[in-house]
Amino acid sequence: MKRPRIYCDSSVIGGYFDSEFEADSRRFIDAVKKGRIVMLVSEVVVQEILQAPENVQNLLASIPASSVERVPLSNEIVELRNAYVAAGILGAKWIDDATHVAAATIARADAIVSWNFAHIVRLDKMKSYNQVNLINGYGILTMVTPREVNYGDTEEGI
Repeated sequence: MKRPRIYCDSSVIGGYFDSEFEADSRRFIDAVKKGRIVMLVSEVVVQEILQAPENVQNLLASIPASSVERVPLSNEIVELRNAYVAAGILGAKWIDDATHVAAATIARADAIVSWNFAHIVRLDKMKSYNQVNLINGYGILTMVTPREVNYGDTEEGI
């Protein structure tokens, strides 16, 4: 079975050490470390993690390279991100959040995982991002928290 390619924003990596998000963030990161998921990260994620506490930086560095796919910041990503801002989905102040969604879309990620309920994992935002994606010739992007990821370790849904 092909490993899912899931874009991970910095909130999930930081959530590994946050009591509110710890259990689900650890489950996601552990699945990545075990090679069950390919974690996509953009340069924006890397820059945000470089500003985070040392334990968060060390966590990202501890993930095997074979389980991480870097998404370079391309003109195509910048153009799609700018289309999100032009559509009024987010203001320029939140450009990095729009960049995460654009990077996941352009990389054709199976999903984006985030704990960002204000700008990413929110129904009206999801609909708006995907409307812009479709208008610009891209596919639908699934946006979820790590809690909704199927890790294949339960019998739910069988």
